[in-house]
Amino acid sequence: MAVSTLIDTGAIVSVLDERDRWHKICSETLAELRYPLLTSEAVVTEVFHLAGDSPYEMKRVWSFLRSGVIKTLPIDDIEMPHLEALMLRYSDRPMDFADATLVYLAKREEVTTIFTIDHADFETYRISGHRRFRIFPKSRP
Repeated sequence: MAVSTLIDTGAIVSVLDERDRWHKICSETLAELRYPLLTSEAVVTEVFHLAGDSPYEMKRVWSFLRSGVIKTLPIDDIEMPHLEALMLRYSDRPMDFADATLVYLAKREEVTTIFTIDHADFETYRISGHRRFRIFPKSRP
């Protein structure tokens, strides 16, 4: 697979919300990345949850998802023990389910780059227990 970057909830929300303090830097970063970006169904679920009941916000999320920028990768039931192990390993943070899916996908898909505003967590998480993520955007607003 030629895709080399994962995308997290916060980055998607920041790109879509012009009032978000991360919007400018995330929009600029998005323009520099190679598409499609990989994500999980858990991340998409979080984005829709944060969009709330607003038909306008839901439409923006759907448009973004259909734009070709993102590819949602499945995680099968047999892979769930890997997510549980990650969440237990990082229980001191604690690691949420969506983050666990991204760390797991990083290992499974051999991807080390992530587009996230959650620098603190993804600077702590390790791929296969030892490899660090390459995080974008590099700077903070």
